[in-house]
Amino acid sequence: MQAIAEGLFTDETPPRLIGGRDRTTGRIVFPCPQGERFEPWPLQRKGTLWSWTVQRYRPKSPPYAGPDAFTPWAVGYVELPGETIVEARIVGVEFDSLRIGMALELTQVPLDPAAPESALIPAFMPASANR
Repeated sequence: MQAIAEGLFTDETPPRLIGGRDRTTGRIVFPCPQGERFEPWPLQRKGTLWSWTVQRYRPKSPPYAGPDAFTPWAVGYVELPGETIVEARIVGVEFDSLRIGMALELTQVPLDPAAPESALIPAFMPASANR
C-alpha cells in the first residue's frame, strides 16, 4: 500500500513521519513545507497525547470514500517531545480510555477503515500495544 502523500514517511522499518526543520531557526514542523527554507527531518515515533476528540460524522469526499455506515474514530494532537505536535488518528484504544499525557507510538492505518487496501495515513496507538 502507498502512503496518502509522497514524502510523508521514512523508508525505514518501522517508519517515522517526515517533518521539516527550519534551516535558520531550527524550529520543527509537520508536514515538511516545500522550498529551501526547510530541510526534511525524521520525527520521533513516540509522543504523548496532547488533546483529542472523536470524529462522529462521515468525512466529505474526496479522499475519503468510505461506507455510508460510518464508524466514529478518535483523532488527536500528539506531542513529540522537543519537536512538534502532530494531528493524527488514534487507534487501538477505547474512547473512554484516552487520557491527556498518555504515551503513544506511530503506526500506519488505511485512510478508510472499511477498505484496508486504501492509502495509508499516520496514526498513533498506545505505546504498550507494540510490546
